[in-house]
Amino acid sequence: MVSTAIDLQTKKVVNLATTSKIILIMEYDGTNYHGFQLQASLPTIQGATEKALWELTRERTRVMTASRTDAGVHAKGQVVSFRTKSPLPPQTFINGLNYYLPRDIAVKAAHRVRDSFNVRRHALSREYSYYILNSLTRSPMREGFCYRIAGHLDIDSMNRACQALIGEHDFASFASSTGVRIKSTVRRVYRAKMEKDGELVVFNIVANSFLPHQVRNTVGSLIRIGLGKMSVDEFHRIIEAKKIGLAGPAAPACGLRLMQVNYPHPLEEEI
Repeated sequence: MVSTAIDLQTKKVVNLATTSKIILIMEYDGTNYHGFQLQASLPTIQGATEKALWELTRERTRVMTASRTDAGVHAKGQVVSFRTKSPLPPQTFINGLNYYLPRDIAVKAAHRVRDSFNVRRHALSREYSYYILNSLTRSPMREGFCYRIAGHLDIDSMNRACQALIGEHDFASFASSTGVRIKSTVRRVYRAKMEKDGELVVFNIVANSFLPHQVRNTVGSLIRIGLGKMSVDEFHRIIEAKKIGLAGPAAPACGLRLMQVNYPHPLEEEI
């Protein structure tokens, strides 16, 4: 029996026996993009990637991502997959796509994987970091990649609040209303910690998945704690309230980075 699928863009039946699946590890500066997901008439990471794939393979290819980053959010280890009829080896995909992609987007690695591998469904967890420049003066070298806070931040209080995030909870209060129906607002957080290195304060969080704007709303509340504008007890009550949009205000997108997506096995072994 011949295995087939429907190409969502062309609506044509595709013979899966003649195609293979490639995954890409991508890094990008999200400043000039309206998020990862394709949007009509607006620059997106997905749009730039699909255009580069067309230039390289002359195939109209739709890509799938493990984590849809929002407008202005950066990525160090985004994972993307697509199907192709091209016999090009992974290294040629790396070199070729980097030739056609804008300078603020890069492919860092590529692997050919089994057809059943799904970059979103098979991910165990996603890891994000939020970068705060705790400085009285701006830093041109870090502009666009950090959120500057001039006031003193109480890191110990912020970390006490972080402890309340760990485990499985209903994080409705940390989600933004996007108009899209969410089946469940329960998520499992494996790590949440604030670390300071000189003027740089970094919040790192690992979870099975995230709600819309969850990380930025969480950071917004943690900053209020650090500045003495909210108590740790109030933070606990926000979690317990389970009310959409209660946390925040959302920290700016510029400080947020998708660091990596974790799978049961190294991606190069997913064949």
